[in-house]
Amino acid sequence: MEKKLLKRIEALRQKLNKFELTRNLVDSEVVEVSQQLDKLLNQYQRVVSYQQLSFW
Repeated sequence: MEKKLLKRIEALRQKLNKFELTRNLVDSEVVEVSQQLDKLLNQYQRVVSYQQLSFW
């Protein structure tokens, strides 16, 4: 699951980087992709935090 999340995060990050060249930050698609990326990053952080807690 963790690797899958990282792949999705990287794909969205690359998409946002491409938008940087052609789109405005308030473009609706840029905002949507950014929000998707935020959700995945939050989900990844929860997974990592849970793993750290489980370790102890």
